[in-house]
Amino acid sequence: MECADSSLYTGITTELTLRISEHEMGKGARYSHGRGPFRLVHQELYKNRAEASKREIIIKAMTRTRKLALIQGAP
Repeated sequence: MECADSSLYTGITTELTLRISEHEMGKGARYSHGRGPFRLVHQELYKNRAEASKREIIIKAMTRTRKLALIQGAP
């Protein structure tokens, strides 16, 4: 998600719409508290939470430049 301050937040969930609503209500991750409104800029689907968690770690380790390239669809 892109936060109102233009920062990027990465997380995993099984209920995307609900999770975004939680962030909007201030019930999401500590990082996102007070940074709304939010805009979904990228999503990936995985078969299970383990695969999603591995990908989350990879994305969180990326530089902002690389994350923006991912959002734009760069390989």
